[in-house]
Parts: sequence; C-alpha cells; structure tokens
Amino acid sequence: MASLQEKYKKEIVKTLRESGKYANPLQVPRLTKIVVNMGVSTAADKDMLKAVAEDLARITGQRPIITKAKKSISNFKLRTGMPIGAKVTLRGIRMYEFLERLISAALPRIRDFRGVPKTFDGHGNYTLGVKEQTIFPEIEPDHVKKTQGMDITMVTTAETDEEAMELLKLFGMPFMN
Repeated sequence: MASLQEKYKKEIVKTLRESGKYANPLQVPRLTKIVVNMGVSTAADKDMLKAVAEDLARITGQRPIITKAKKSISNFKLRTGMPIGAKVTLRGIRMYEFLERLISAALPRIRDFRGVPKTFDGHGNYTLGVKEQTIFPEIEPDHVKKTQGMDITMVTTAETDEEAMELLKLFGMPFMN
C-alpha cells in the first residue's frame, strides 16, 4: 500500500471528520483518479508522439492511450482521427504513488518554485499544468528531444473547491499563498 494511501486512511479522514463537517467516514472527500495528459503540437510527427508516449509511460508507470482529434480544424492542419497526444488515467495504488512522487520529488525540482496555483474547476477537481516533463526523476534530460508540457488533473469526490483544497493540502500539496 502506498504511504499516501495509508496517510489518507489513518490521518486525513480522521482530521477531516474532526472538523465537524462529516458525520460518516464515507462522506469525507477522497481522490478518485488522476489523469495525466500530454498534447503534441506537431500531430503529423509519429516519432514525437512515440517519444511523448514513452515519457508518459516512464513517469506514470502505466501505458498511455493515444488521443485523437474529434474535429477537423483547417487552421491547425488537423483532421478528424489524427493522433494529437497521449493520456493516462491513474487509479488506486498507482494514483497515490504518482501523487507522492509529484509532491515530494517533481514539484521541488521546478526552478523558482513558490507553490502551485489554486486552479480548481468549481466542482472539487484540481488541474495543474507543468511546463517540462524533465522535472520528474524518471526522465533523463539528456535523452529528451523536445521538452513537452503536461496537464495533471486530480478528480475528487469533494463538492466544493474549498473541500478539495483542504484534502489536497492534507496530502501535502504546496499551494501558493
């Protein structure tokens, strides 16, 4: 069992229940899934898409699926069904292990890091944009052909942004003041 998963079951649920908002332990918000998405700007480049998929697999420990365009956009030279990126949906133990690596290893490696922004969607979900995949220790900067950004979305059962923020703070997410 991942250490953050143990921390959630033993400490976070207890702390949130003591706040008085939740009568039942099952009412306490929890992390449902984490979706890691990397888009590719040059959709026609098969080698770039393959490299992005390999990096995403190294970072998450799970094989990504290739995302395809839903619409044709002529200005971007994009046709329906063209591959445009890769994504991974993490649940269970892999989700907690990824979150632990993100908080303890990856985020502190960002230059001039002062905390993550508070970008919630109004329904208790949090999205974090990362500019480089090289902040993760699994990626060797010497072997990266092109630095690529990614979106990390954390889906929670919280009904409000405040509840989700409190949950993520207890996990150790370093928010800006």
